[in-house]
Amino acid sequence: MGGNVTALASASGDVRGATDLGNEGAEVSSFVKNIYSLLERVEYRRCESGDDLEAIYKLRYKSYRATDMVPANRERLVYDALDDLPNCYRFGVYIDGQLVSTLRIHHAAAEHTQSPSTIVYPDVLMPRISAGESFIDPSRFAADPEWSKAFPQIPYITLRLAGMACFHFAAPYCLSTIRPDHAGFYKRIYCSEQIGDLRDYPGLNYQVILYQANVNAIRLRSFVRFPFFRSTAMEQRMMFGQPAKGELAPLTILPTAKYIKHAA
Repeated sequence: MGGNVTALASASGDVRGATDLGNEGAEVSSFVKNIYSLLERVEYRRCESGDDLEAIYKLRYKSYRATDMVPANRERLVYDALDDLPNCYRFGVYIDGQLVSTLRIHHAAAEHTQSPSTIVYPDVLMPRISAGESFIDPSRFAADPEWSKAFPQIPYITLRLAGMACFHFAAPYCLSTIRPDHAGFYKRIYCSEQIGDLRDYPGLNYQVILYQANVNAIRLRSFVRFPFFRSTAMEQRMMFGQPAKGELAPLTILPTAKYIKHAA
């Protein structure tokens, strides 16, 4: 679910000019170089308690209120019951130690079926889950408005988390429950296809549509055009795995894309 209209619009416009194949090789290299350069300053943090959670809930509110996506509330937080599900993973993305964006990811499968998309589109998704399919469902993307102006690459370094989740959980599909004017971004970047009609989403001031990306079908294409989406199995485990008994979860996780050529 898109969390900052300005960030998405800037980024999708950048892609149209910078990632076309063919004669645009130099521009592609420049675009990728800029992302890699920013990744040098990035840390990911899985947020599970205390100040980390409050910070990302406040960032959601700040980002969404800037574009009137949610009603005002006294707490100045955006949070719902889906944040507490066992199949939910909440992340903060930091540049130079400053929180700049956040993303929530659910793994919807037979063991835990609930996620934002399955709640809004049960008729579309639940029969497929019952048949054995599974989905990565990213939502609550939010970016700080000021940082987004300076770094239109923020959606890419944030949505990189969704690809890692697909590979870690071996989920063949990635869902996007989004506002219609964001659909172009997901179609260009992920070759997403619409599979759900326009519907209300609880707590939002607009309606959403459901898109799906076929992970295996676009994997090679995505890595050619956007090699910064690559990650190692170790990075994926650090993001989504459970620490062994007696071990602590990592406080921050550094992106591995720049240091590998053939990672998942």
